Amino acid sequence: MSKVTVLVAVYNAEAWLARSLDSLLSQTMRDLQIVCINDASTDGSLQLLQQYAACDERIEVMALSENHGQAYARNQGLQKAQGDYVCFLDADDWLSPDAIASAVDVFRQYGQTDSVLFQVDIMHPDGVERYLLPDFEVLTGHEAFLKSLDWQLHGVYMVRTSIHQRFPYDDSCRWFSDDNTSRIHYLHSREVRQCKGVYYYFQHPESTSHAVSVHRFDRLRAADSMKEQLLHAHVAHEVMCEWEVQRMLMLVECFRFYYDEGRGLSPADRRQGLQTMRQFRNTIDRTLLLSPKVHKFGYRPMPSWRLFRCQEWLYFSLRRLLGKNKKPR
Repeated sequence: MSKVTVLVAVYNAEAWLARSLDSLLSQTMRDLQIVCINDASTDGSLQLLQQYAACDERIEVMALSENHGQAYARNQGLQKAQGDYVCFLDADDWLSPDAIASAVDVFRQYGQTDSVLFQVDIMHPDGVERYLLPDFEVLTGHEAFLKSLDWQLHGVYMVRTSIHQRFPYDDSCRWFSDDNTSRIHYLHSREVRQCKGVYYYFQHPESTSHAVSVHRFDRLRAADSMKEQLLHAHVAHEVMCEWEVQRMLMLVECFRFYYDEGRGLSPADRRQGLQTMRQFRNTIDRTLLLSPKVHKFGYRPMPSWRLFRCQEWLYFSLRRLLGKNKKPR
């Protein structure tokens, strides 16, 4: 049995795919199962995958006939997982040569550990930025889950296959819902640790998270899916309160996108975005909003959608006048 299964979902990544695969084939740990899922690419990605598979038997290629999105594609590969542990590698990212071995060493050293985070270097066109994790040696699953809600912990990690197959990727939305999966994995982990291996996260303007698209509002639909999963898991009241606060913050961030970039959307997409935000606001339980984060101007849920929309427009207009509307890097 392969010790580690790596899931590589691929869609039109021909320009970067070789770098990604080469980083896997160069791992100091050789006992790998590399499952590449071609999500109906229209470029030469499938042919490149097949060339690599012909040269290394550790690479398995699945070809989907229709494009369904990253979470769905990864789930198809997850069904074939034979390793004790599972991680993913996006087709435009790469790993340090010791990354997988470093994570596995942590699992071997600590038998109660179920999830191990990689270090993440964010590769911008003009430089490198390290994702700064909190200083910790070990967290309980509950502690890691809480820290993941506001992204103190990222979602780039290795997990025991038994947990991942029990909780596959959330594919309820085409974009963003797979973020929910890491949080659920942390919640159901006995211990969460980190290793020294580095995941290189490549940033490029074509990615969904940076594009001016109506799909940015799918983040709200993904947040609704997360809430349903937490309710199903019967988590503590404090967890539901914290997630409701995060949902409120996501709504404000989506309105910021609408305010800053709405002119780049079609009239139909602008209407759809407003409707999505309105429906989302109506589902927020204000009795759970106990954090001071959402009791200040610009972040209050407000008694009606009209008042909320006026608050947001005034808030971001004032920030623009004061020169504070700079986008985060």
